[in-house]
This record gives sequence, structure tokens and C-alpha cells, in this order.
Amino acid sequence: MSCLLEGKKGLVFGVANDRSIAWHIARQAMQHGAVCGFACLPGEKNERRARKAIEEGGVTNPWLVPCDVSNDESVHKAAEAVRYHFQNIDFLVHSVAYADREFLKIGSFINTPRQVFSQALDISAYSLLALAQKFYPIMNPGASIICMSYYGGDKVIPGYNVMGVAKSALECVTRYLAYDLGDKAIRVNAISAGAIKTLSSMAVGGIDTMFEHTERKAPLKRNITAEEVGKTAVYLLSDLSSGVTGETLFVDSGFNIVGL
Repeated sequence: MSCLLEGKKGLVFGVANDRSIAWHIARQAMQHGAVCGFACLPGEKNERRARKAIEEGGVTNPWLVPCDVSNDESVHKAAEAVRYHFQNIDFLVHSVAYADREFLKIGSFINTPRQVFSQALDISAYSLLALAQKFYPIMNPGASIICMSYYGGDKVIPGYNVMGVAKSALECVTRYLAYDLGDKAIRVNAISAGAIKTLSSMAVGGIDTMFEHTERKAPLKRNITAEEVGKTAVYLLSDLSSGVTGETLFVDSGFNIVGL
């Protein structure tokens, strides 16, 4: 295998278990020569769960840093820890999202409370900006930031609800960050992945119907795999995409291009 990320160092947010998209991105990146650190929610239980997933994936003694992306002080401390451990980094993977699952049911968007809406936007969208603010000073020229989106940020997906609004905001944040960080030679892109069975996706109402519909509608007549998302991430993290920034790249078997 060619080592597209040989000599690159980066931080990955969002590994909850071995089915997490963040883990598959990290695994593909490491297979291409990258050195990855991992950020997890503060707390012994969260660290233990993340460490278990990473170690079961074959990483011995992974480097973890606690970080609550909804807390500016926590983000600042994580950036300082990364600076101390790595000095500088070449990529950052944002695979973080949250919304109260009680409002991820078909027909419930109209009842979304202000607090639930604000929390979803804060953790799922603003967090990308918060991380970029603290981490871009320690990113090398040519560095890459990527985040994870979904088609529900572009079109209505019943049951995705407030998370769809948050993903739309996330994609917009991606574009504005790409503009602001461009003169620092830092690229920012989003991957809009098709439905995958992860811990977070299974909280969305009607997810099984989405899988079935994708197989019927998508040009490739199948759902995607997390490994395919990981491979696309390697492209965006590597110099192969040196001229690509501010984009949302779909990895969904072509589902998004089909109308009726």
C-alpha cells in the first residue's frame, strides 16, 4: 500500500467504539503512515470506552486527550496538550455530533425546544469553529481539517430533524473556515456520508427504512461502508487533494444525485 500520509500527525475526535466513522478514518490514515492522537469526552468511562475501541483495532497504548467540545476551556487545554505532545499537527478530524434522541423521531421536529436546538447546533456545528480557533496555530502549512456531514443537511430526511439543521450549519461553517484559513495554507472540507450503522445513527427514527431505500434508489444499489468513508478521508487529508477546500464530498453510492 502506498503511504499517502507518511510523516503526517493528526488528532481524531469522535471515536466511541469500533463502528465509529472516526475510528475507520483513523485506521485508514494510520495504514497510510499517519500518526494519530485521539480526543475523547472527559471522564474515566468515556476514556476507557474509546481506549478499548482503539486498542481492539490494533493500536497499542494510544495517545488520548480529554476534550469537551462544548466547553472553550476544555478545547484550549486539549490544544495545549497536543502542542506539548506533537508540537505541530497536519490534520484534524471532526466527527462529533449530538442531539437529544427524543427529538429524532419522524414528525417531532415541530416540537423541538430551544434548548435542544441550541445544544445540537453548539455540539454538532459550532464545535468545528471552536476547534479550528484553537488548533490552527499549531497546524503545519498544507494541513487539512475534515468534518462529517449527512444528506439531511441538504434535503429533508424525516426523523433527522434538528440534526439536519445542525449539519447544514456545519457545512456552512466548513466553507467560511476554508475561506479564513486559506491564506494559512490550511484546507477545510466535509464528507457527507451515506447512512451507516453507528452508535449515533441508530438513534435516528426510521434508520432501517433509510438503509432499504438507499439500496433501491442509489445508482450503486447498495449502502456504503465505513471503510469507504475512511478511504475518502485519506484523500482529503493527503496532498492528493491539495487544491480542494470548502467542499462537501458525498460518499453515498450516488444517492444524492437521484431525484425521483
